[in-house]
Amino acid sequence: MKKVTAAVVVAATILWACNSTETKDSVETADSTNKANIDSANAGKSNQTITTDAETSSFLVHVADAGMAEVQMGKDAQSKAVNARVKGFADMMVRDHSAGNDQVKSLASQRNVVLPDSVSEDHMKMMKDLQKKTGKDFDKAYMDDMVKGHEKVVDMLEKSSNKVNDTEVKTFINNTLPKIKEHLDSAKAIRKSLK
Repeated sequence: MKKVTAAVVVAATILWACNSTETKDSVETADSTNKANIDSANAGKSNQTITTDAETSSFLVHVADAGMAEVQMGKDAQSKAVNARVKGFADMMVRDHSAGNDQVKSLASQRNVVLPDSVSEDHMKMMKDLQKKTGKDFDKAYMDDMVKGHEKVVDMLEKSSNKVNDTEVKTFINNTLPKIKEHLDSAKAIRKSLK
C-alpha cells in the first residue's frame, strides 16, 4: 500500500509540474521530479536500483545541462566559426562533451535520476545571443562563452567532488575535472589569440 501511495504522490507531482501555469525550464523540472523521487526513497517507498541523494541528483542534472549546451554550441561553431583554431576547439567540444554526456546518462539511469531533455533557459539565451553573431564576432563571442562556461563547470566539479558521496559519480568527477581544466586552458589561449 505504501508503494502505491508513493507512486501516486510522485505521479501527481509530475503531473502538477507538467501542467503548472508557471513556465519551468527542463532543468528545473528535472530537479523537482528528482526531489520528489528522493523524498519517496527516503521514506522507504522506492525500489531504486541505486539510491541517490539530492546533491548527486542535482549534480547530474546540472552537469547534463552544461554538457548539452557545450555540444549544441560546438555544433553551431563547427559551421559558423571562421578561425581554424575555433573550429578545432568546437570539434573537441562536440566529441568530448558527447562522450561525457553519455557517461552522465548512464550514471543517471542507474540511479533513476531524471535528466533535462533540453538546455536551461540561461543556456538557451546564451545560444540565441551567439547565433546572432557572424564571422570574427561569432568566434570571439563563442570563445568568451566557452571560457565562462568552463569556469562554471570547473567550479561545479570542484564543489561537487567534496559534496557527492556516490563513489561512481565521484570517480566521474575526478576523471572529468582534468579534461575540463584542459578545455578551459585551451579556450583562454584561443580567446587571447583572437584579440
